[in-house]
Amino acid sequence: MTQERWPALPAGAWRDTRATLHLWTQIVGKVRLALTPWLNHSWHVALYVTARGLTTSPVPDRGRMFQIDFDFIDHLLWIRVSDGEYRQVMLRPVTVAEFYDDVMIALRELGIVVAIDAMPSEIADAAPFEKDIEHKSYDAEYAHRFWRILVATHEVFARFRTGFLGKASPVHFFWGSFDLAVTRFSGRHAPKHPGGVPHLPDAVAQEAYSHEVSSAGFWPGGGGYDEAAFYSYAYPAPAGFADARVKPADAFWSKELGEFLLPYEAMRALADPDTALIEFLQSTYDAAADLGHWDRANLECALGEPGKCRAV
Repeated sequence: MTQERWPALPAGAWRDTRATLHLWTQIVGKVRLALTPWLNHSWHVALYVTARGLTTSPVPDRGRMFQIDFDFIDHLLWIRVSDGEYRQVMLRPVTVAEFYDDVMIALRELGIVVAIDAMPSEIADAAPFEKDIEHKSYDAEYAHRFWRILVATHEVFARFRTGFLGKASPVHFFWGSFDLAVTRFSGRHAPKHPGGVPHLPDAVAQEAYSHEVSSAGFWPGGGGYDEAAFYSYAYPAPAGFADARVKPADAFWSKELGEFLLPYEAMRALADPDTALIEFLQSTYDAAADLGHWDRANLECALGEPGKCRAV
């Protein structure tokens, strides 16, 4: 069951697919971004895990709505409109440029008028979508494994989220950084973020980090850490945060990334990966909340149970 729930995802086996899929999700995410009213901390741009893949959720379109779904079982991109019309784009080994063209053609055929910024976000040295002929890999088996990990992670993150009464994000997938995340807020304002994220306006980063957070997520690797890992950070990081003792024993502080990491491969090798992940989420949050002097008594509650009302 562990093998099925937490499949292996070695970077060397799917690195090219990972890079291509990251860019494909950006194309879809930017469509949602272009047509959806701004929601605090850029929550309006995120994708969501589904029983088959990832979705934009409903996007408004001049009295109609539409939804774009990645299906990692049948390996299709669905674009469905509330008037009953739909289009499909096959997920297959094609260049980012071709995928971008296929998606924009499908949107036009459905009468959806949208223009997006074709420069990828949060990726240094990137090419505009319509010019990217370098990234063209799609290994269906590893795309499917990636999605299965997102499903399992979503379940654990959603349970962890139930233990917080304060402001908390949904469990959502950010296509810019290509990670599934859940964030808790102390309720206090944070220092102005310095910005400097590649191809991301400083104003967006500053709005995203306008308030103190303890944030955790799953990242499939790339950039500063190539292998898949769970992460946890605080913004601003309180004094002593990097030296905090966290669980499980395989978790460590990355000075380069400024966050705690729990390597995915180490987590899935443990006897009870789900419990280990909850320990990582809870212990890193404990460190951020205690060292940051959060009002824990008023922000927290017991983890939720199915069908059982929270006692007050």
